[in-house]
Amino acid sequence: MATRLSPRRPGGRRTPTPPEWRQPQPALLVALALLTVYLVWGSTYLGIRVAVQTLPPFMMASVRFLTAGALLWTWSIRRGDVEGDRIGPRQWGAAAIVGCLLLTTGNAMVGWGEQTVPSGIAALLVASMPLWMAVMSRGVLGERLGRRAAVGLLLGFAGVAMLVQPSGGERLDPLGTAAILFAAVSWALGSVWSRRLPLPSRPLVATSMEMLAGGGLLALLSLATGEFGRFDPHQVSGASLLAVLYLIVFGSLLAFSAYVWLLGATSTSVLSTYAYVNPVIAVALGWALLGETINTGTLAGGVVIVTAVALIVTRRPAAAAADEVPAPPR
Repeated sequence: MATRLSPRRPGGRRTPTPPEWRQPQPALLVALALLTVYLVWGSTYLGIRVAVQTLPPFMMASVRFLTAGALLWTWSIRRGDVEGDRIGPRQWGAAAIVGCLLLTTGNAMVGWGEQTVPSGIAALLVASMPLWMAVMSRGVLGERLGRRAAVGLLLGFAGVAMLVQPSGGERLDPLGTAAILFAAVSWALGSVWSRRLPLPSRPLVATSMEMLAGGGLLALLSLATGEFGRFDPHQVSGASLLAVLYLIVFGSLLAFSAYVWLLGATSTSVLSTYAYVNPVIAVALGWALLGETINTGTLAGGVVIVTAVALIVTRRPAAAAADEVPAPPR
């Protein structure tokens, strides 16, 4: 989801972040929380890859987000500004829109694509999301793109082309690749659109609502595509079940809680580095644990994309830069 870096007024508009909102924290705690976000979110691509080996992707994602959303909702709904942050039909409608874009047509399509695309490549393709966000921010919000952002966009899309159409070696499955790129575009659209929707001001409450709405839509999608009819529980491996449990507990709960804590504990410029650390970790884990191939084309395309993301993310002052790199529920 698009994490709010400052409170929202009714209607989804952002209010300035007060200076006292960010409180200094011990450097060791900040480092441990950053390491959690780096490692856990970097490993979710590996977890998805293992989970969909024996579980239908939409069903798996539905179970994951409905479970995580219910737990997060139960924990967060009575915390924070309960009186000032009322939850009603408008907030649920906004959460359904964002949840659909980030989860139903976003995260779940990564799982569908990873049935045929290596997890490391998937992470690099998803890393292009800030590029799509920059384009949509220009088209939807009318934000101007500076010279640095333009260079980042050109580099980023060149890096994506290097991954999709390598000069030599094994080519990627076109449908799986298209699904993952579609997921990145959907995430970008949901993140940009969420700025104008009346989402709750409490990030954990908003996240839980988006998970519940997106998980419900995923259940309907699983039913519509016949996954329930084809599902054989006897074919599900223990590794896939453990992967789903890991995605729920660590990817969707622990790491996101660490991320929200870091919003008030460190600078947004430091926190936004997860956007280009995660794909590096994902590629390394895919190579080390799943034997995924890393050739020169993958390395070159990955370096170009990560460099482009760094240019996009750091093109503005820290507070604005982090808005360009939202944290979808992982």
